[in-house]
Amino acid sequence: MAKISGTSTSEYARLGDLLSETLDSGKDVGASVSVTVEGETVVDIWGGWADEAQTTPWGRDTITNVWSTTKTMTFLSTLVLAERGLLDYHEKVSTYWPEFAQNGKADIEVRHLMGHTSGVSAWEQPVAVEDIYDWEKSTAMLAAQAPWWTPGEGSGYHALNQGHLLGEVIRRIDGRMLGQFFAEEIAGPLDADFHIGLDPSEFDRVSNVIPPPALAIDMATMDPDSVLIKTFTGPAPDATESWTPEWRQATIGAANGHGNARSVARIQAIVANGGTVDGVELLSPDTIKMIFEEQANGVDQVLGLPVRFGMGYALHSIAVPHLPEGNYAYWGGWGGSSIIVDIDRKITFAYVMNRMDEGLLGDTRGIDLATEVFKH
Repeated sequence: MAKISGTSTSEYARLGDLLSETLDSGKDVGASVSVTVEGETVVDIWGGWADEAQTTPWGRDTITNVWSTTKTMTFLSTLVLAERGLLDYHEKVSTYWPEFAQNGKADIEVRHLMGHTSGVSAWEQPVAVEDIYDWEKSTAMLAAQAPWWTPGEGSGYHALNQGHLLGEVIRRIDGRMLGQFFAEEIAGPLDADFHIGLDPSEFDRVSNVIPPPALAIDMATMDPDSVLIKTFTGPAPDATESWTPEWRQATIGAANGHGNARSVARIQAIVANGGTVDGVELLSPDTIKMIFEEQANGVDQVLGLPVRFGMGYALHSIAVPHLPEGNYAYWGGWGGSSIIVDIDRKITFAYVMNRMDEGLLGDTRGIDLATEVFKH
């Protein structure tokens, strides 16, 4: 069996076996798993290889691009501002970012950005991946365009631009870019190895993601004016784009966070543990309750799946049958990474890997591990 490194309490020892099995099967190449209970790390394990050629072991401090799991770090950043009374989810976006009121967006509220209901689920064409690296240009583009559906009426997953939308609100309130705010107010105080915008000095630790298999759907056969197609082509980075220094260093709060399961779980333990971890207090229980204000519940017009969105995070619903009833906040990243926060039992579960599967929001590897965690 594949060698698993790290530590785990006896209660969760089975996770190491499951991770070893997926590595042996080839479903995983390199991966990490972490669980916290009441803010304390009870599982911190990893194994496999940091590269597809299997020449470099996945180590304790290996990090990788986690795609949309990054969004939960952006959500947490907004929660910190809400806690400080600087951000109101029910306030109009244009109160903080006046230019956003253009083209019929004057009444869009911050909660619509959080819950994927703003109607602005991607950039309008023409747009290239290089455009999203330019913060001023890319946010000005979003401010200028019109919504693609009536804001507040159902969700359409803001796949690549949600971090720019919320990040610009954060910048207008605080003055700092999202990556800097997150580093100084959240990751730094928690001593957590997660980055939105990665310094080149950290590049040697990065495990490049292994691109997923091609989609079974031919998007060329679909309606080019549909919200789905406009979202997934506005723009459409290939997974290998994440290997580039430009991607790594940019501020893409929806997709370019770099970390591992340990750092993801530790940071999100703030939410699970009532707002405090190891004496670092960032949120109050009342602010955490805001997460559970339902913003949309139904088939998402971009994902094509039933999703129940709260304030940023997805909430427990029929979409996650492997979880027992309870107050869960969760999300995942393209290819398989995932984070689940159990408010009732004060548990966080995180899974981060390099071999991407075809799923946009996790797959059976993470589900099997999460099922083991939450059956206890």
